[in-house]
Amino acid sequence: MATVTIPPSVPSPAEDCELLRKAFAGWGTNEDLIIQILAHRNSAQRKLIRQTYADLFEEDILKELDKELSNDFEVSLACTFCTSYSTGRVVLLWTMDPAERDAFLANEATKRLSASNWVLMEIACTRSSHDLFMARQAYHARYKRSVEEDVSYHTTGDFRKLLVPLLSSFRYEGEEVNMTVAKSEAKILHEKILEKAYNHEELIRILTTRSKAQLNATLNYYNNEFGNVINKDLKADPKDEYLTLLRAIVKCLTCPEKYYAKVLRSAINKLGTDEWALTRVVATRAEVDMQRIKEEFHRRNSAPLDIAISGDTSGDYKKMLLALIGHGNN
Repeated sequence: MATVTIPPSVPSPAEDCELLRKAFAGWGTNEDLIIQILAHRNSAQRKLIRQTYADLFEEDILKELDKELSNDFEVSLACTFCTSYSTGRVVLLWTMDPAERDAFLANEATKRLSASNWVLMEIACTRSSHDLFMARQAYHARYKRSVEEDVSYHTTGDFRKLLVPLLSSFRYEGEEVNMTVAKSEAKILHEKILEKAYNHEELIRILTTRSKAQLNATLNYYNNEFGNVINKDLKADPKDEYLTLLRAIVKCLTCPEKYYAKVLRSAINKLGTDEWALTRVVATRAEVDMQRIKEEFHRRNSAPLDIAISGDTSGDYKKMLLALIGHGNN
């Protein structure tokens, strides 16, 4: 469920481009106008704006936004632990095509300063099979390598063994479930967890290839048959990073809003906001399931997400985030 508010009457892409061109002109960038336009256009409309801007002015609007808002987007985004993230980062991510954005995020997640198995896992587990396929294509086009190639090179051991098939997956998206398989694979999962064989090829096969509907059936049977939800059994060592990633995979595949609500809470709770995590989640989920994430966040934290963001951010960055999460929407 998207939270982005689209006006009843949307100007033509050419009109939007003319206004954006004016926002870039002069001594100071008009951030309010940029937010007013781009934060209230859906993915298809933003794509048309990019195409029209290139046709009219022979320039890529992403480069214009980069120049006006963030001063070297590629370098600044690589610094995952910097506290100086601004409007520019979220505007640029938002303006990208979703597949292009995922390719960029996946590439950043393989770099030394910004490496993140969790970002790779999010992309692999919360996108549809088609969206993940498109992201892999965009990665190939942009970086002249496959995402699997880069992840294989930059990870080792169990993480490589898990992440490469996860990113390569093309899961069945339908609702059909085979209960015989669900029961059999629930027993396999339970057996491997009892043996602490968390990197076993069968456990990895099940988590990286089965449809979300099939996995839900398997995990429901696991819970009913063995008395625990699987993530409780995967908490044998709460400090083990691999087990933490396995639990996150299960959560992302079965209930992504719970995963993202927790990421947002952690990002806002930090001493100094984790603006990269906050930016990434809002920019990637605003057109997907942000309404469910907001509801889950409120339920778990007894405070609405917009209030939490307002208390932890400021200026144009706050305005952009609030617009994307639908602040003020009925």
